[in-house]
Amino acid sequence: MEPEENHQYWADRSTEFSPEYYANIGQNEVTETLAAVFDHYVNDDDAILEVGCSSGRHLAHLLDDGYENLTGIDINDDSFDVMADHYPRLAETGTFHAGAMEDIVPEFDDDAFDVVYSVETLQHVHPENTWVFEELTRITDDLLITAENEGNSPRRGREGAEVSHVHDDFPLYHRDWEQVFSELGAAQLLCEPGKRDTVRVFRVL
Repeated sequence: MEPEENHQYWADRSTEFSPEYYANIGQNEVTETLAAVFDHYVNDDDAILEVGCSSGRHLAHLLDDGYENLTGIDINDDSFDVMADHYPRLAETGTFHAGAMEDIVPEFDDDAFDVVYSVETLQHVHPENTWVFEELTRITDDLLITAENEGNSPRRGREGAEVSHVHDDFPLYHRDWEQVFSELGAAQLLCEPGKRDTVRVFRVL
């Protein structure tokens, strides 16, 4: 799958793994882990960006917890209509951008956000677009948080496999996130494996 095909696939997604799909699932274990991380590390007035926010289930929980300086990016235009239906207060309170992160993130200033995080989104970045990881560190003033599917082995990850396909459908790229962001000048503060995803908290130095 080429980068443009990858983008179009997610921009048009309307069934499983679509904005409506995630809104119907609602908040989950990752939401709770993120809330605990934010409670420990993040101030109420910090500027927060979720990359790949979909219909906003994680951001809505943060809003309920008192964080109001919220921004989201999603490639699927339907995300924000679904958000307005399921999380109207978030839709009214937050700032949202429709489009690919590779197009939007470079437009932000250096250190634009105190916290940047992503849930099961960076794992879909095409190998030709991994330059966007450096852009994410550039716009992060303090914390960068990843919650990605790293596999269930004791060491996490999938050694020897660079990519797999979910339901023989879309690609999931396997990366060592600690290595990726440490090479870009971030220090890992926390690694919390969950049933499906591993949450990693990095401080951008």
